[in-house]
Amino acid sequence: MTTVAPVSDLKHTETELLSFLCQYSVEKGVPFAFWRLPNAQLKHVILSEAAQEIDPSQMLEELDPGFLMAPFDKSKPRFFLPADLLFSFENGALKTDDNAKEISSLVWLAENILSRTPGKTVRFNACSENHSSEQSDFFKDLIASCIQEINHGTFEKIVPSRTKYINLPEDFDIVQAFQKLCETYATALISFVSIPSVGHWLGASPEVLVSIKNKAIFKTVALAGTLPYHEGLNLKSVAWTQKEIEEQALVERYVISCFKKIRLREYEEHGPKTVIAGNLMHLKSEFTVDIKATNFPQIGSVMLGLLHPTSAVCGTPLESSLAFLRQHEGYDRGFYSGYLGPVNVRNNVDLFVNIRCMQLEAHRAILYAGAGVTIDSIPQDEWAETEIKFNTLLNVIL
Repeated sequence: MTTVAPVSDLKHTETELLSFLCQYSVEKGVPFAFWRLPNAQLKHVILSEAAQEIDPSQMLEELDPGFLMAPFDKSKPRFFLPADLLFSFENGALKTDDNAKEISSLVWLAENILSRTPGKTVRFNACSENHSSEQSDFFKDLIASCIQEINHGTFEKIVPSRTKYINLPEDFDIVQAFQKLCETYATALISFVSIPSVGHWLGASPEVLVSIKNKAIFKTVALAGTLPYHEGLNLKSVAWTQKEIEEQALVERYVISCFKKIRLREYEEHGPKTVIAGNLMHLKSEFTVDIKATNFPQIGSVMLGLLHPTSAVCGTPLESSLAFLRQHEGYDRGFYSGYLGPVNVRNNVDLFVNIRCMQLEAHRAILYAGAGVTIDSIPQDEWAETEIKFNTLLNVIL
């Protein structure tokens, strides 16, 4: 049986409890993660004694409950946050399930947090490398170079990215920012992950990479093509150009090629259809596999290794796109366009591509955005697309 303890009984609001957990973690230098899955009411918090670097061969299915974060570069470490403390909130209430982990976490909360006095606004130390924010001319020239290489047959599609630096207001509060994103973007994974000496990342990602429900159903998506969305727009009237249709089709073919590599034919494909992701629209196709019917219990781990980095954040073919980006993009993406999400929490795995995100430092943030370049791309339009993607977060948190 599940019981719910109203936050009012604890004389603290949900936001105050989240702030306590955030302050405690920063003061103690321990990693933590907040998140809320798409179309869900539950919000979750994990605190870990230490982040673990996990080997590329480590199978998702064998991990204890926790939160996983991986960089764009597959050669760099993945970080796993074990759920040493696990809390869930629903409709302004601290939720308690009859399992030892959440019960012991509540005991710890009562002993260590509720007696504390809220401190000042939490600030985070800089963890990023020093790299300059890309300017308009640089990025447009990069797009032009991408188009030239496509004309030469180097690749069919490529996804260069850029950064944007913003100064954070003195009263910027990460918990309030997280709550605002939850209120605004119902269909995205809203997350904040803090790993001392590694980084602090806030995001609102609409792109599922690997989903495993009850060890029974595997899902992934092909998400590409971008148009601005305005409230009230009839999705049936959206006219996608050939450029966006082809861009999304390349991502679809990439997913199917991964299935072919493991000789899996028993999958369902639905789409593409127009979906809303905050202030943007995309074309989305969903792929579903019955894990038990295919007798493939480790399909999540296997497909994760094949899918990442996807065509949607890198390009097609993969190797030539990666080589070009490493040489010409001009900075290390870090965790942007990597993946993140809860693993084996409530018997599910929910990993998302880390897009629509920013990295927090003491008094500033670094935003990241990319644009899918095809033969039909126009440099000025791709620059404008990245600006719109930055606004997914900026329109809400500032």
